Amino acid sequence: MPFGSKRDAAGRVVEFDAVYSQVLEPAITAAGLQCVRADEEHVGGIIHKPMFERLLLCDYAVADLSTANANVYYELGVRHAARPWSTVLTSAEGFRLPFDVGPLRGLRYRLDDAGRPDRTDADREALTRRLRAARSPSTDSPLYQLLDRLLPPNVSVLGAEVFRDRVHAAMRFQERLAVARSQDRAAVAEVQADLGDLHDVDSGLIVELLLAFRAVGGYADMVQLVADMPDVLTSTALVREQHAFALNRLSRSKEAEAVLTRLIEELGPNSETFGLLGRVYKDRWNAAVLAGSDLLARGLLDRAINAYVKGFEADWRDHYPGINAVELMTLRGPPDARREELLPVVRYSARRKVLSGHAEYWDHATLVEVAVLDGDAEAAFVALADALAAEPQRWQALSTLETLRRLRAASSDPDGTPAWMLELEQQLAHASQEETDTGHQ
Repeated sequence: MPFGSKRDAAGRVVEFDAVYSQVLEPAITAAGLQCVRADEEHVGGIIHKPMFERLLLCDYAVADLSTANANVYYELGVRHAARPWSTVLTSAEGFRLPFDVGPLRGLRYRLDDAGRPDRTDADREALTRRLRAARSPSTDSPLYQLLDRLLPPNVSVLGAEVFRDRVHAAMRFQERLAVARSQDRAAVAEVQADLGDLHDVDSGLIVELLLAFRAVGGYADMVQLVADMPDVLTSTALVREQHAFALNRLSRSKEAEAVLTRLIEELGPNSETFGLLGRVYKDRWNAAVLAGSDLLARGLLDRAINAYVKGFEADWRDHYPGINAVELMTLRGPPDARREELLPVVRYSARRKVLSGHAEYWDHATLVEVAVLDGDAEAAFVALADALAAEPQRWQALSTLETLRRLRAASSDPDGTPAWMLELEQQLAHASQEETDTGHQ
């Protein structure tokens, strides 16, 4: 199944993480089975050796066909080619399935207007019944239904018991990584050492290791991990973006820029890729300002703004590049005229994310920054209260604090900084365990 929030061609949305946690996982557990989710799209839709093993050897498989995700359909084809039965299909009501899979028998679950499960108890029970029924050998693969003399391959030669052991080991490593990323770099490195040869490790677990190093600031470890990965993983967009992020944090911005520009040339505009490229130019702009190189700083500031704008234009739902573009437009002298056009769109994008029920710290923090740019004290405190309730990590609160300080420094208000803006900084300083400079007007 896909992960996160996805839309079909008609614009209808499915919140797949909610479908998984509220319907699929509890139904599978109720059927007496152990649930392992394969988020292959999370690593660019690649089919890695462990993924083939899962498709061929798992006792039962559930495939969510909503939104006609190409990766899911390919994986379902592999499964149907190898296993005559024990594959259960499901999809959201109201989504028209492509011709080739339309006649296949599957379960339909109901969504509300926000794309979240709307009939959880009934849909869970229906899926549990279908999984229990799948224990009886009744051919569900259209390949074996049409070619009734076709014999399935002997997948037992792949070692089903070894496969189960590997799945359990991967789940244990995931649990260890979840703990390690809340500790320090050494804890994450210890998990990596125990993983052994990365060519035999599930692709999703390798990506989780990469993101765990990011969480603890192990940027050099990230670069080395990318160098040690199987080639099939290093070619994915997610890994290349994280590689560029780490290179930039290591002050290797030219290399980071090259990775990101190549990725854009190959795969086209993307909000995440352009957002990271904007950060590369933004960091260079900061360095040029500190060095007193005014002309260079101006050119780099414009590059950063343009990269962020292109990222926001690639996906208006992603407010991260949008808020960065607007803030840098504000800091520019004179301010960029596009600022007034973009600011309401950024506000709307962030508000929609908050109203979706899946808001994180950055979504609320964006609304804090938008309110400061609007001069709206009431909206700023409401958004900050929600942001602090999200229990940000220290570095997250510090990042927002630094942004507000930059905006304050650029303000030309003859009456000085309003007291409410200083109060915002004090609250963020407390959350980031840093004293704020309230005397600067």
